[in-house]
Amino acid sequence: MDADARGHRPQAAPVAQRASSGIPGGRRKQRVSMADVAQLAGVSSQTVSRVSNGHPAVVEATRQQVLAAMRQLGYRPNSAARALRYGQFNTIGVILFNLSTTGNSRTVEAIATHAAMEGYAITLIPLGAPTQDNVLGAFTRMGELAVDGVIVIIEVHLLDTNTVVLPPGVHAVVVDSDAGDRYPVVDTDQADGARKAVFHLLDLGHRTVWHVAGPVESFASERRARGWRVALEAYGRLTPPIERGDWSAESGYRAGLRLAEHPDCTAVFTANDQMALGVLRALHERGRRVPAQVSVVGFDDVSDASAYLPPLTTVHQDFAEVGRRCVRGLLGQIRNGPAEPGTDLVPTRLVVRASTAPPP
Repeated sequence: MDADARGHRPQAAPVAQRASSGIPGGRRKQRVSMADVAQLAGVSSQTVSRVSNGHPAVVEATRQQVLAAMRQLGYRPNSAARALRYGQFNTIGVILFNLSTTGNSRTVEAIATHAAMEGYAITLIPLGAPTQDNVLGAFTRMGELAVDGVIVIIEVHLLDTNTVVLPPGVHAVVVDSDAGDRYPVVDTDQADGARKAVFHLLDLGHRTVWHVAGPVESFASERRARGWRVALEAYGRLTPPIERGDWSAESGYRAGLRLAEHPDCTAVFTANDQMALGVLRALHERGRRVPAQVSVVGFDDVSDASAYLPPLTTVHQDFAEVGRRCVRGLLGQIRNGPAEPGTDLVPTRLVVRASTAPPP
């Protein structure tokens, strides 16, 4: 009987002694099989399978003998075949339209980190354009790549306007969307973060707050703009015309040049930190001192926001928590079945630094 059944190592030549000849005949096959490992280790194929799968019913001495044989033969367990057998691949798919923005890249990083903590890998599928055909094509590719569930990060207004519909029967969590009536959604509380920024500036004494918003097609951008508007209305203040950017520092710079021409502009809330960086540069070039003459608040709290000149007051997004909740929600579906639609909002917090002060 096998070593795992009897607790005794079978009579077989030590692996080191047999390594030079490899498998019988002195020739190694192009593709090493489980049977090759079993013969070299002097055990059965079932024992090799148990070692490959981490089965506890193998005595330690035998386990080490099998592992040594695997190393010498260069054997790698066929995880794909094992996954097909058990119907689980331990892989999460991530579909997204844009990886260049701070929010998306940091969310993907957080998803990968928390997936790894749960023993899962991620497969990334970027979309060339956010269309129904491309989304369905991405789900088809996910099926071919064998994933257990999908996290969808599409920051433009598609899922919430029914422009794009996810295939039925797929374990999925959506990020950055207003589609919580149809899908499980995880998102930062965008509107509340904007309100915190505006209330901070109004509480400092500024009569109103100007806004540099992101692209109009972005869900996060529109939610932040709405929070900005609601906060001003709550204080009974006038709402200045919105300046638009594309999330880049260059677009923030152009918006900042226009804002610098308004002498009554003493406070600016930008929809992300990179555009805030551009605004700071424009104000500096136009001789508008920050924060002595104009206060600036960003959104995201990027890692170098404290190194801006001056250090940037901003709204902190907890991307790690967004990633954790995405993975937790998706694994809950994989293990327990479909989840009810709804939106899980991750709170924000205002980080006050040196870019804000009372108005002159």
